[in-house]
This record gives sequence, structure tokens and C-alpha cells, in this order.
Amino acid sequence: MFAFIALALVVVVVIRRFKGEPLRARDLFGPPVVLVGIGAYGLVKDVHPVGADLAWVLAGAVVGLLLGALRGLTPRLFVRDGHLWQRYTVWTLLVWAASAAVNAGLGALTTSEELRPMTLSIGVSLLGEALALGLRARTTGAPFAPEGGSSLLDRIR
Repeated sequence: MFAFIALALVVVVVIRRFKGEPLRARDLFGPPVVLVGIGAYGLVKDVHPVGADLAWVLAGAVVGLLLGALRGLTPRLFVRDGHLWQRYTVWTLLVWAASAAVNAGLGALTTSEELRPMTLSIGVSLLGEALALGLRARTTGAPFAPEGGSSLLDRIR
């Protein structure tokens, strides 16, 4: 059930970002950190990976982080109303599709579906994107959008 909710939130985020939205640090980093935390907690609590299983989880996380970072290079950053905005591009969509294919392939290779929890996979990928996009944003010299009542996290609450 939680995986469905996480997937639905990702769809909402993607749609909003294709339309263009203010780039807020809390919206950029909050959801990935929460998803990674939930996914890692479930993995440690329920699966207890050790040895080769732990190596598999870490390798999957590195791949997800790198694919997310690649995706973080594709959104268009621009200044509107004195602060940064972002808009996904066709390249972003292509990298999303490639990431999904790679993750499906990794999932097919794993010995247990429990070693690739969807919340952890999505969270790590979004964290890679956030890190790359955040670094790009800082190099522009323009400020992040101010935190306000219209952020994604505020609407979820």
C-alpha cells in the first residue's frame, strides 16, 4: 500500500515539474530523505540484509543515485519572480524511462524482491536528482524559492 502511495506522489511531482514550479530546497530534499528513511528502515527491520545481499542493496543504491544525478542534469533552471524555478524537459522523461528500465533489470536479477523496496529505490533516485539539481541551482547564484504555504509538503499535510 505504501509503495502505491509513494508512486502516486512521484507521479504528482513529475506532472508539477513538467509544468514548471518554484525550486524550494525543502521540496527538493524533503521527499527523497523521507522515502530513503522509510525504505531503509523497512529493509533493516524486515529483511536484515548481510553479506552478498547487503552488497546487492548497496550496488542498487549506487546505480539509483547515479541515474538520479543524471536526471538532475536535465531540468531547465530559470529565474522568475527573483528566485529559481525548474521545469522538466523531454530529456528528463527519457532519463526517467531509462532509469525505470535499468531498475527493472536490476529487479529481475535480484534473488529477492524484498532487497529492492520501491520506497528506497525511488528515494535514492530522487536524492541523486536533488543533489545534482541542488548543485546546479547553487552555481546560478540565484536564490531558492522562499518556503511558503504552497509547497508540496504543506499540501500533503
